Amino acid sequence: MRIATFNVESLDMPVEGRIPALERLEADIVCLQEVNGQRVSGQKERALTALDLVLSGTPYAGYHRVSTQGHGRNGAADVHNLVTLSRYPITSCEQVLHNLVPPVELRAVTAEPAATQAMPIRFERPLLHAQIATDLGLLHVVNVHLRAPIASPIAGQKAGPFTWKSVRGWAEGYYHSGLKRIAQAFELRLLVDRLLDADAEARILLTGDFNAELNETPMRLIAGTSEDTGNAELAARSMVTLNRGLETSRRFSVVHHGRPQMLDHMLASHSLLGRFRGIEVHNEALGDEAVGWASQVAAAGSYHAALVATFAS
Repeated sequence: MRIATFNVESLDMPVEGRIPALERLEADIVCLQEVNGQRVSGQKERALTALDLVLSGTPYAGYHRVSTQGHGRNGAADVHNLVTLSRYPITSCEQVLHNLVPPVELRAVTAEPAATQAMPIRFERPLLHAQIATDLGLLHVVNVHLRAPIASPIAGQKAGPFTWKSVRGWAEGYYHSGLKRIAQAFELRLLVDRLLDADAEARILLTGDFNAELNETPMRLIAGTSEDTGNAELAARSMVTLNRGLETSRRFSVVHHGRPQMLDHMLASHSLLGRFRGIEVHNEALGDEAVGWASQVAAAGSYHAALVATFAS
């Protein structure tokens, strides 16, 4: 069984150049991030029209599908939906958005005009948890896209989409984004614990764009290793990062200002780890995202590499 994760980098219309990267996955289950929703004439809700076009004519067109919904409404969000495709039946699905961790409330200290009260710091995207009836039995697949390390808006502190009026304003926005990323990682950890409370042998796979490298706080919260907890009896509750199995020279999914980074990950519970047989990363054609965005050149496919893990049935 092959399971893939791929940040398709704001998949929208037009869709040329997107199909080869997906066909190469040859996956039974695919977790996609950043699938944009399009308006449909005569309909109030957005639909995943661009994705439908990309999948048309591929085996994935006939796969079972679940996706996140727009905030407080039916239908897709305008940007950055999560989508999970499966050759196997999806028996249930939930999106987790502040279900386990309430929003932190903060009063902005650099806002102009001055903030008079605290406001909730909410996540932009939910987690997408699907239960899938595979050849291995029930598999919990959690599709993840944590907040990017890009400063969140602060009232009155921006001169343009990418321009800040002050360093302190940018710093507070960056601080807010860091809080979101860490808090959502904590919510993911609580989701894992909830699943293991219900079934200590649950087969769980966390996969997607975590916007953090292995040594950063979000990944440490999610993995929950014995080295961090100081308790070997909790080892079975830790999550194992599968992409550590990649050769060091190939262990990157993004290139930013010439620096290879591993921001996309796959983590497995110990019950699933016994079936793990290998992992690959499709990073041969990656461009430098910082250079591309500065040049206003969109990647033909994505500035993220796909990961594919193989498990014995």
